[in-house]
Amino acid sequence: MPETPEDFASLLALARAGDRTAMARLAGQYESKVRVVARVLLGPALRPYLDSLDLVQSVHRSLMVGLRANKFELNSPENLIALAVTMIRRKAARHWRHLRRQSRAERQELPGLLASLTSPGPEPARQAEVRDAVEHLCANLSETERQILELRAQGCTTGEVADRVGLNPIALRVRLTRLRQRLADSGVLTDWL
Repeated sequence: MPETPEDFASLLALARAGDRTAMARLAGQYESKVRVVARVLLGPALRPYLDSLDLVQSVHRSLMVGLRANKFELNSPENLIALAVTMIRRKAARHWRHLRRQSRAERQELPGLLASLTSPGPEPARQAEVRDAVEHLCANLSETERQILELRAQGCTTGEVADRVGLNPIALRVRLTRLRQRLADSGVLTDWL
């Protein structure tokens, strides 16, 4: 670790300029702590799907890209470590949410999935009303719209959905806007879409 704030600032300036040695020295300052956090955060539930070293490398890449683009203001090695730990927590949480959405989508048909994403309230009449609205909506979806909803429910990004469905990303955004409106009109929440 650099001994003085000036040493850290000069090392940071070299890393921002693309000096690989400086980048390696910076990575050495946070890598061991980030590895421990990654192993703890992944736990037994995520370890079969994601390796802690892959997660650490993803943080390293994001951090270096952000440094080169001057996205981060770092004053000390402690700030660097805190930023890296925050990034790893967010990346692990994103993977966990993606895995949960994917497993939930694989277990349910689209109407059941959409109904489960809606919070109709505790009244049984309201729950039945939402379920009927979702089933009616799903019956009137085109095959492409159904595929878009299923892929989004599995956690795919807009770009991934566009690639899989064979649509231009701009055209897909228009379709998503229309689907959101149809879902809102039928009483289905659209936060996940």
